[in-house]
Amino acid sequence: MSEWYKVGKIVNTHGVKGEIRVISSTDFADDRYAVGTKLMIQGENNKQQTVVVRHHRKHKNFDLLQLEGYHSINDVEPFKGSTLYVSEEYLEELEENEFYYHEIIGCTVVTEAEENLGKVKEIFETGANDVWVVQRAGGGKDLLLPYIEDVVKEIDIENKVIRIHLLEGLLE
Repeated sequence: MSEWYKVGKIVNTHGVKGEIRVISSTDFADDRYAVGTKLMIQGENNKQQTVVVRHHRKHKNFDLLQLEGYHSINDVEPFKGSTLYVSEEYLEELEENEFYYHEIIGCTVVTEAEENLGKVKEIFETGANDVWVVQRAGGGKDLLLPYIEDVVKEIDIENKVIRIHLLEGLLE
């Protein structure tokens, strides 16, 4: 049985012809939502359903998907609020120093002095670089960490640890 990885959240329908509006949590939206790709939708009560992408396009900050066999707004309305997953069989080997979001989320972030800052809970794109949202170890306000060379010094996926250089003002 293959693993499934989160790639987005269905936030609404779009139009009347069965499109769904997705906020993606993947760097590779064009690959994840390519025509013919199987996705799993997990909704309320962890109910799961496998679907196949019929059409994909970008609209503003959303990915719009049409699924095979779903031709009207009434067909896709129940999917609102559900999470989208892709099977590991669709994941490609990445270049050195490239990572999938699911590999980064959950990693413990430590400073060069080995101070535990917390765990990465979310990633979002800003255009220039990704920003990692770190849930603080001792509670409090989340830390927003820019994924840039000056800050992120080492990523150890096997041990789920990210070592960073703490720039002045980053903790405020």
